[in-house]
Amino acid sequence: MNNTTTAIKPLRIGGASGFWGDSSVGAPQLVAFGDVDFVVFDYLAELTMSIMAAQRMKNPDAGFALDFVTVTCRQILKDCKAKGIRLISNAGGVNPQSCAKAVEALAAELGLDLKVAVVLGDDVTDRLPLLRELGTREFNGTRALPDKLLTANAYLGALPIKAALDAGADVVITGRCVDSAVTLGALMHHFNWRADQLNELAQGSLAGHIIECGAQGTGGLFTDWQDVPDWANIGYPIVEVSFDGSFIATKPPGTGGLVTPAVIAEQLLYEIHDPAHYRLPDVICDFTHVQLAAVGEHAVRVTGARGLPAPAQYKVSATYMDGFKSVVQIAIIGFDAAAKARRTGEALLERTRAMFARLGLPDYSATNIEILGTENAFGPHAHGVHVREAILRLAVRHPVKAALEIFAREIAAPGTSFSPGTTGMDGGRPSVNPCIKQFGFLIDKPLVRATMKIGDVSTAIDVAPGIDTGDEPGTPKAWPVIDLTDSVTVPLIAVAHGRSGDKGDTSNIGIVARHPDLLGLIAVQVTEAAVAGYLAHFVSGSVTRYELPGINAFNFVCQQALDGGGMASLRHDPLGKGMAQILLNMPIKVPPSLMAWVKLDNQK
Repeated sequence: MNNTTTAIKPLRIGGASGFWGDSSVGAPQLVAFGDVDFVVFDYLAELTMSIMAAQRMKNPDAGFALDFVTVTCRQILKDCKAKGIRLISNAGGVNPQSCAKAVEALAAELGLDLKVAVVLGDDVTDRLPLLRELGTREFNGTRALPDKLLTANAYLGALPIKAALDAGADVVITGRCVDSAVTLGALMHHFNWRADQLNELAQGSLAGHIIECGAQGTGGLFTDWQDVPDWANIGYPIVEVSFDGSFIATKPPGTGGLVTPAVIAEQLLYEIHDPAHYRLPDVICDFTHVQLAAVGEHAVRVTGARGLPAPAQYKVSATYMDGFKSVVQIAIIGFDAAAKARRTGEALLERTRAMFARLGLPDYSATNIEILGTENAFGPHAHGVHVREAILRLAVRHPVKAALEIFAREIAAPGTSFSPGTTGMDGGRPSVNPCIKQFGFLIDKPLVRATMKIGDVSTAIDVAPGIDTGDEPGTPKAWPVIDLTDSVTVPLIAVAHGRSGDKGDTSNIGIVARHPDLLGLIAVQVTEAAVAGYLAHFVSGSVTRYELPGINAFNFVCQQALDGGGMASLRHDPLGKGMAQILLNMPIKVPPSLMAWVKLDNQK
């Protein structure tokens, strides 16, 4: 290891946004108090692209995260220029060139000389005819490409971002890229990492993964939420990365929130599926041996990620329209509120179905009645609390828009027709919206042409074809039998933290033992079969458990768990954010010898 390499100073990168709609306080906080070199932004959930595509159809200059320009950049560009802070954002959505032009116009208005780069090539809709000829199918191989796709965008990697920074860009705007690429691109530029430095790329990708969801990396959504101070002033995450890829996760001094190994472990598990083969365009990551160590107040050192050669294909997130959807919420007060709410929903469906039949319209494609306030999400595990106020949430899908317009008109009738105590509807008469579904597939890298553009000059990015190695499942550890004689039954939350998220119709639930000695206890009781059974009211597909011994954790991937997921789902929790909370209610037996590590003060 030469002295020149080791002398390169660590790079500090702040994550200012976890989604389109995140708070506008993150970027100004990081710029003012974070002592950062880069601020990165993630705006693009899978279905955000469809919303932006609809905007672009109405206005050819739209289709990007406008508030990134009008709110965020307006607040910070002058200070960034003065401090030498560079910005990387996927705010470009489906129209990154328009986003870049808007940033350039704002910079000119503010009297700033900024070099703005744009990354193009993620839109693969022009490849669809060829992909159909090649017989491209969904990830699981069961469905062919839908007849008409609204969007189809490949998840690009970090190389185009590195090229833009190498060319001197102050601001880099991308369309669809993997969330962590905005961080990895900055690291590859700063440390001049090669494409074959796989462990460094894996560590850099993990650094990006920790900060890509904004305040989720600083105590947001943490299981022990009571321990997280000052939500109103929560700090946004910072990673300080060294030349070997090891990094310290932290936050700006004086801000709220919490950074501990448990907080970072929850975020590490978020939506990664197989932790031994977390597939990204630049590297396949193995996080199973990652180590987390507190090195100060709100400072966690992260090491141990390993890299495998980059895959031969990009993931593509496509969307298509499948009929229409409408959702209404009606509040009901008084005795037997839940029973009255359910009967109201059933009566509305019966009435509108009769109206459809008289008009020759087909039945609903799907319906869902949820009674909020009654532990509806817990299914058979609900405590059976009798409530005197409840919310009827009625969600429906139909192939014909006119049918749902009839549904929307009938929704007000319960106010005078059905249950006593029926009060206002949330938002008035419900809207009828297209039902947008996601379709994921793979595309060979040579079929995607990534470019980087500054001004009128475009540069093609040379991306290696990758290696089609496939994923080889690891060998599960043989866990020893534990004597549960005289054991105490507690909910899983007493012995573990949990975090859940989604990928389409798949729910990803991470479970982290509160102490290493509790891991074996969890292993022998929270099995794949046990989780499948406990969540059977939601999960109709397979459940796979992955082990992460480095952080004393398991990752459960539940297929067919979210009623289609995203905008297609009729559930109140279409993204599975509450799935971990449900699983943490699962009863688990603890022998007396391990009770010292059990946390019983959050079981309310």
